[in-house]
Amino acid sequence: MSFYTSLSGLKGAQTDLGVISNNIANVGSIGFKKSRAEFGDIISASPLQSGNVAGQGSQLKDISQQFTQGGFQSSDRALDLAISGQGFFVTKNASQLSYTRDGAFQVNDQSYLVDGNGNQVQVLPVDTNGNVTASGIGSASAIQIPQTAGQPKATQNLNLSVTLPSDADLPSTRSNYSSTIPYKFDRYDSNSYNYSSATTIYDSAGNPLQATLYYVRTATPSAGNSQTSTWQAHLFVGDQEASADGNVATSPPQPLTMTFDSSGNLTAPSGVTTFSQVLPSGSSSEVALSATYGVNTRQIASTFTPGTVTQDGKAAGQLDNISVSAQGLITATFSDGSTKKLGAVMIANFPNPNGLRQLGSGYWGQSGLSGEPIVSAAGTGSAGNIQSGALEEANVDITEELVSLISAQRNFSANAKAIETANNMTDTIVNLRS
Repeated sequence: MSFYTSLSGLKGAQTDLGVISNNIANVGSIGFKKSRAEFGDIISASPLQSGNVAGQGSQLKDISQQFTQGGFQSSDRALDLAISGQGFFVTKNASQLSYTRDGAFQVNDQSYLVDGNGNQVQVLPVDTNGNVTASGIGSASAIQIPQTAGQPKATQNLNLSVTLPSDADLPSTRSNYSSTIPYKFDRYDSNSYNYSSATTIYDSAGNPLQATLYYVRTATPSAGNSQTSTWQAHLFVGDQEASADGNVATSPPQPLTMTFDSSGNLTAPSGVTTFSQVLPSGSSSEVALSATYGVNTRQIASTFTPGTVTQDGKAAGQLDNISVSAQGLITATFSDGSTKKLGAVMIANFPNPNGLRQLGSGYWGQSGLSGEPIVSAAGTGSAGNIQSGALEEANVDITEELVSLISAQRNFSANAKAIETANNMTDTIVNLRS
């Protein structure tokens, strides 16, 4: 019988070695929880038995997981999450829910928040203020990160100003003007205009377009002539020039004429100039602009200086940032300055976490021993807080595991020695007859 007693000890030591080796192998696994082999003795007893009896070895009672808190490692990603306290993240693959402490999440090609295995992270719904509106496992839902926010708006009005030099010359092609070689503006010929400035506008779909103004001096004050100066402004939207008379049929398009008095003050245009509609390449619709030059538009002895340009169009806001609060509230920030509350990360607790069924890769599944999940937002009830920009390390103390490994190895050797001793005793008894 001593053979079988020692054999049970060998098997137990071998199991203990396997559990410890698994702990050591996963020391670098995010969210891993170490296990511990638990043993009990085997006693053969009956109702009529009296006194103490010799044991018959040991047996494996349980391999218990230790759900103690692991340390945190910092990360530069807002979607790397760690739970400080109790609870599990909830993920879903097809119809199966699973639970994990590994919070290395990312956005997939369909803009869903998923874990490293492609399982969708489950969240609780929230209102516009970020308050949770429903609880329970039945309210779990996947979260899709919006890439845009708001509606685009086509630019209709430009408000601008410019400072034009009073000593600017006529463009070379104009000074070479003759009855046989007429002046011709060409935006690709820098000699045919004095200055240019550009700004970004938007079509009705929010596509950005470049609006460029080319300034051409057409007349300078001279003795015996009016002391006024005149300029022309050619407005191009993309590759198309808009006509200042508002008529799409005008060919070639008419530039805007700007007049300055002897003091450099703008005398014309005095109000809003409505340009003709144009359809530049890359635009989803026609663009119709109105331009207003402000009081800061002057002609003085200075360098050419385009002033501040404001326009009333905009593109749809593009996703700029995602943040996660300690309560698990996911907030998206967009390039237009708007924000949107998307949901609260769901945290699940169990009456008996040790009863969870291990699924591998840092996942657990519900079982009859674990009880029903207790679902809440982070920081409420028994759920821990969430730390963004961090990941939970394995709760394995490598020094402790190495000591346990030595102890398990000694236990194995001792049981092997006991079998060897029992074998020697048997040999001695068998050899007595000889």
